[in-house]
Amino acid sequence: MREGSLQGRRYVVLAVMASMAMISIEATIVSTAMPGIAAQFGDLTLYSCVFSSFLLAQTAMTVVFGKLADMFGRKPIMLLGISIFLIGSFFAGFAWSMPTMIAFRFIQGVGAGAIQPVAMTIIADLYPGEQRGKVQGYLASVWAISAVLGPIAGSAIVHSFSWAWIFWLNIPIGIAGAWLFLVFLREKRKPTVVEIDLLGAALFTTSVAALMIALTDMQSASLGTTVLSAVVVLVSLIGFLIVEQRVREPMISLALWRRRSIAAANCATLLASMALMGLTTFLPIYVQAVLGRSPAISGLALTMVLVGWPAAATLAARTYPRFGLRPLMIFGSFLVPSGAAVFALLGQNSSPFTAGIGSFVMGSGMGLISICSLILIQGAVEWRERGSATASNLFSRNLGSTLGAAILGAVMNYGLSRASAGSAIADDQIARILNGTALFDTNNEILRNLLERTIHTTFMAVFLISLAIVIACIAVKRDVPSGSGRVELNEH
Repeated sequence: MREGSLQGRRYVVLAVMASMAMISIEATIVSTAMPGIAAQFGDLTLYSCVFSSFLLAQTAMTVVFGKLADMFGRKPIMLLGISIFLIGSFFAGFAWSMPTMIAFRFIQGVGAGAIQPVAMTIIADLYPGEQRGKVQGYLASVWAISAVLGPIAGSAIVHSFSWAWIFWLNIPIGIAGAWLFLVFLREKRKPTVVEIDLLGAALFTTSVAALMIALTDMQSASLGTTVLSAVVVLVSLIGFLIVEQRVREPMISLALWRRRSIAAANCATLLASMALMGLTTFLPIYVQAVLGRSPAISGLALTMVLVGWPAAATLAARTYPRFGLRPLMIFGSFLVPSGAAVFALLGQNSSPFTAGIGSFVMGSGMGLISICSLILIQGAVEWRERGSATASNLFSRNLGSTLGAAILGAVMNYGLSRASAGSAIADDQIARILNGTALFDTNNEILRNLLERTIHTTFMAVFLISLAIVIACIAVKRDVPSGSGRVELNEH
């Protein structure tokens, strides 16, 4: 890929930021509008499927599109991803029921599965290691800003316009980004004859889809459904591994995952996403129900993650040539359990300010880990594997979020079942409280004590997960400290 003029590269970065903004703001802006949409459509039992369908499609297709970008080039796959995402966004605005909304959100997720890994890969192609880190810091700020603006924009659109505009807002942004890619992104590739591993892609998608369906519904699914999902995951995964060993151009390079540094960095990313899911899911409940504070205060406590994350990511991007990627990852891995320990020590008399400090510390650690692991993985492979390597990291991040939601949700439910034994609080009342569908009195001492014990158990689980992040980061082999812009790894 030719670097082109500095101005041309800046326009490509702008296109990448626009594309990433569509995905990053989608989660928060849709979350704000979905209660009203669900109330209009009814069938609230499908509420969570609107979100899980998007995540399922994105996770399953991330690695597939990463490989396709290595085979056919970044530009055509990026334009394909934007097109699919905009088609899903357009029809989502016309959804007439919950099932149709779920279907169109699934299409959006397929597009997101192409945009996110290919966008990161384009940055890796255009910029050498040192400069790449700075640009990745800019991309981290896109996620932070989107997390803040998403709820505000969603609320304003729902109150002033039709909820359909939360989806149609993506269309002008996506068209602008696609135009910038068409004009300014230049790839120089020799034509090659490639063999597409369709069977491997189908088996991999099936295994991931079955796994995520099982994890999403594990709290409510019957034993038979759970066993069936487990069998599908196992059979399709074994079939996938057999196929990938035999085909000439495997969809996922197993040799890539055998490299210790890449496997360890992806493991750290997965665990960090699990810990973050625990924080974002249970901290607001704790601040409001146990500490008796307003939703605004709980939002501020959680927002400190969004302050620490981009700040640490930007710092890491500027300083890793001096200190090295591995030392910064290890330092960040110690910050995560330090912040998690703050939540494990919270009590009914704790201050939300203390929770905010814990959020900031955890966010800082995750910012260091996310940027350093991505740069390390991209620098450990050649161009022909860079899309797959980048996709493997993003796949780990998405899978970690799903695993975190399922596992920590199970811990929460287990704690509730034990803590509520003999109490006057009914199970359906607890479920409605946790789903945010019922108002409750935070002065009710029984409820406060129940939730404090339960969420404390969940925070302890987050702390244990965060300790495993330290082990994963230490397992990364040393990189060669260099300011030359190229990351080199010792893999012997």
